[in-house]
Amino acid sequence: MSGKDRIIFVTKEDHETPSNAELVADDPNDPYEEHGLILPNGDINWNCPCLGGMASGPCGEQFKAAFSCFHYSKEDVKGSDCVDQFRAMQECMQKYPDLYPQEEEEEEEQPADPLPEAASEASATKEAASS
Repeated sequence: MSGKDRIIFVTKEDHETPSNAELVADDPNDPYEEHGLILPNGDINWNCPCLGGMASGPCGEQFKAAFSCFHYSKEDVKGSDCVDQFRAMQECMQKYPDLYPQEEEEEEEQPADPLPEAASEASATKEAASS
């Protein structure tokens, strides 16, 4: 048996009798259970809940390519050789804004021109000096 899932086909007759299924205890040697993002052998655990489902979905393959490239990168600036993979992932995610919302830059919310504020401070300083 390969993989972690098992597919069983049943007939109508199978459903007419009570189940005699037995629950199987968790396998303590299962390499995907409770190891976090990186498995003991150094591979990426794509089933880790810490990835928030990014490894699946419409851009899952692009995410896996970019993340794998970064994880296995040997460059002095880790991941500097992965720009193309991250660009492909970003381009894919931009096609699905409902699934991958873009965070707004905080700078856009603040006024771009600080001069009016500075001008009012200068006039207040002038008034205080002349009194």
